[in-house]
Amino acid sequence: MKISREDVLRVAELAHLDLTPSEADMYQAQLDQILAYVDKLKEVDVTNVEPMAQVVFAVTREGADNHPELREDVVKPCTVADAVLAQAQDAAKPFFRVPRVIER
Repeated sequence: MKISREDVLRVAELAHLDLTPSEADMYQAQLDQILAYVDKLKEVDVTNVEPMAQVVFAVTREGADNHPELREDVVKPCTVADAVLAQAQDAAKPFFRVPRVIER
């Protein structure tokens, strides 16, 4: 699948990105490579492959130490919020204030 320059520029516009002509060409080439790879993946026969809910196989709680990405989901207080907000140019606790973009 080929992506057109117009597609790249439209996505850049939606993301509020000002691309130079060379950047648009570079991203067009990179997106073409990504889409070509996806097309290649579509050719793989997966008829005998069971769907997975996650990419890491489930382990018991005893084996969770080997898989820190499977840690228990526990709510913890945020200890860095005040320090981060103190470095922001325009903050109104507990939020960052950012320029309005809806009207663009």
